[in-house]
Amino acid sequence: MAAMTDIKETKNKIYPCVPTRELVVFPNMVMHFDVGRNTSVKAVKTAMNTGTLVFLVPQKDANVERPTRQDLCTVGTLARVKQIIKTPGGAYRCLVEGKQKAKLVELYSGEHYYEALVRNVPNYSKEKLDDAELGAVMRELKKTFVEYAELMPRMPQELYTQIDTAPDGISLFEATAFNLMLQFRDKQILNEISTVGEKLTMLLTILTREVKIMALEQKIHERVQEAMDESQREYYIREQIKALQEELGEKAPLTEIYDKQELAELLGKVAEAGLSGEAQEKLSKELSKLKGMPASSQEGQVIRNYVDTVLELPWSRRSEDNKDLKLAEKILEEDHYGMKRVKERILENLAVMQMTGTPKGQIICLYGPPGVGKTSVGKSIARATGRKYVRVSLGGVKDESDIRGHRKTYVASMPGRIMTAMIQAGTNNPVMLLDEIDKMSNDFRGDPASAMLEVLDPEQNVAFRDHFIELAYDLSEVLFITTANSLDTIAPPLLDRMEVIELPSYTREEKFNIAKLHLIPKQLEKHGLKASQLKITDDAVYALIDSYTREAGVRKLERHIAALCRKADRQILEDGKKRITVKNSNITDFLGHKKYLDDGVSKKDEAGLVNGLAWTSVGGVIMPLEVLVMDGKGKIELTGSLGEVMKESAKIAVSLARSLAAKYGIDPSFYEKKDLHIHAPEGAVPKDGPSAGVTMTTALISALSGIKVRHDVAMTGEITLRGKVLPIGGLREKTMAAYKAGITTVIIPKENKGDLDDVDDTVKLAMNFVFAETIQDVLDAALVTPKGRRKSDMPFELVKKPVKRARKSDI
Repeated sequence: MAAMTDIKETKNKIYPCVPTRELVVFPNMVMHFDVGRNTSVKAVKTAMNTGTLVFLVPQKDANVERPTRQDLCTVGTLARVKQIIKTPGGAYRCLVEGKQKAKLVELYSGEHYYEALVRNVPNYSKEKLDDAELGAVMRELKKTFVEYAELMPRMPQELYTQIDTAPDGISLFEATAFNLMLQFRDKQILNEISTVGEKLTMLLTILTREVKIMALEQKIHERVQEAMDESQREYYIREQIKALQEELGEKAPLTEIYDKQELAELLGKVAEAGLSGEAQEKLSKELSKLKGMPASSQEGQVIRNYVDTVLELPWSRRSEDNKDLKLAEKILEEDHYGMKRVKERILENLAVMQMTGTPKGQIICLYGPPGVGKTSVGKSIARATGRKYVRVSLGGVKDESDIRGHRKTYVASMPGRIMTAMIQAGTNNPVMLLDEIDKMSNDFRGDPASAMLEVLDPEQNVAFRDHFIELAYDLSEVLFITTANSLDTIAPPLLDRMEVIELPSYTREEKFNIAKLHLIPKQLEKHGLKASQLKITDDAVYALIDSYTREAGVRKLERHIAALCRKADRQILEDGKKRITVKNSNITDFLGHKKYLDDGVSKKDEAGLVNGLAWTSVGGVIMPLEVLVMDGKGKIELTGSLGEVMKESAKIAVSLARSLAAKYGIDPSFYEKKDLHIHAPEGAVPKDGPSAGVTMTTALISALSGIKVRHDVAMTGEITLRGKVLPIGGLREKTMAAYKAGITTVIIPKENKGDLDDVDDTVKLAMNFVFAETIQDVLDAALVTPKGRRKSDMPFELVKKPVKRARKSDI
């Protein structure tokens, strides 16, 4: 314990001390209070366990966590702890009885709790007032208490009786001070005062002040309530006047906001907007409501906002369609390279629109991987048709109200995205691109795909109703175009209403031409360069395509071209160069090391190694397939992240190899004596699909027989147990991959012969095609005979067409 004065020479005594926060305990007062601080909890527990009193003294500032002597009041109360209960919140609730008023002499900070050296003082000192004066103070205090009780609701009747019948000053003081909700500082002042007369006088002063404050509060409350009642009264009277005028057929006088001239202008706009009969009648009714609206009416603002929104819609405004098909074709060719099917379909649409005068029933869905130009095709269609273009992004839309809008009665309501887009377009026949329609989803707020059914259904969109507009609007003149990266997530009823046109990934030659004709000129202009200042050679463009990008579209290709332009800008400004040429030999100086290597195609004939062809989301690739034969017990090992379909193709290939074993000198019992390991390199890349069937069969027969496979042959096709070659997909991309890898012969299913129309002319001129009907056709073309290579039995008859390449320039 801290040092203290000599206690033996005084009559003072040390007690456990609890500094209280805004709490005053009077002598003879029994009350509950909560104790939270650890030091205070230990102090009251010690007092209760030892049977001693505890000194309760208020803090001057309740926010002080560890008070000192200067932070405490001088006068407190010694109290007996009767009960301690732990509450569910972790605090302790104490029941105490005030015994003796005491004065704080010294405060000590003990090991576990505060202790106080105190000196007892009388609870009530000798009275200074005579009996008459004391009686007058008591009578005035009782009278003031009655006024206080009238202003304080729910005052207990028992307290009335106790104060009114108090026999002496002490009883009156304790009945009043112990039970009234007085401020903390007022209670402390009352506790510090010594005589009963002074206590009653101070209590009378406090009660008189409280009565005045409460009376003022009540007057303010009544004034506010009266103002509110007057406003409501005025509103009710106005409504009654309005109802009476409607009954009498009289028109209500215009308010100061909506004067005659303003309403006349609005009615004129309604007449000139070319609205339907339903819309004119609706807006006329809404405007008539404004006449009786008060100046501060919120409903009037809602009506005005609604009328303005409806008038902004293009009810009769339209743009003239371009009827020149030749001009439309020229515009499409200028904006995009390739996309033959898409351009043909658009021109067919334009022809139908000219014949019928409406695009009704023509909903196009452009489907393909990211970066192939789906969104930009929408802009080109608008330019080719001469219509306004507006784009609606549907990615992440979950709420049906995003499509249909909100009821105008809701706060901050607005039209849906379709009506908002029509307002932006300004015509009733725009080209509306619904972008990322496959990214819509649903939740508890509804299914937006269901709302899109009405928008895209030609039988329903002639009278589309937005929740905010509440009027039938004709969307049949709109040319809707949707885009999607995947068809799997589109609701089947919605997909059924659209004609899907696939935009496949660009081939190597298409990327080259797009770069030369579009991307490089665009980036040169964007970076302030002239064609004479930066030249990107053809081999450098091919290097960008093959070694720095691997994508379906051309976004990364454009970013790399932009990087070359930025570096050229810096060299021109810093080094003073006048002409920069980027070649395949120096491209690493600009962009760093090459990120993608060429497909691993063997340069010599080998047994058990076959070049397969595969299609991925970023285009076609060469997929070499290896087979290793080892002595064993017929175990088959499949590696390379092969999917279930490819594993089934491997089993079919083994069975087919057994059926052809005798023809190629293979031990018929190899499946019992040999272990087979089939592997597709790049094991981290998942692979699946049936088109590797002929590749696996050829590799197995080659490995088991020891006959080598031509290294300049690649193949694709599904195989059956009877050796029939079935058609596959992605032929355009697969043949481009073979051409890029230097393959001279490609074996494809015979039923895919018609798909060669989609293959680039450059590829068709550079390669021979073998159309295989059975596995025997594949083996005859791929395996090396002892006398040399066998010529392909069914070479493709080359189409002699000029190869469409970009015009060479100084770009």
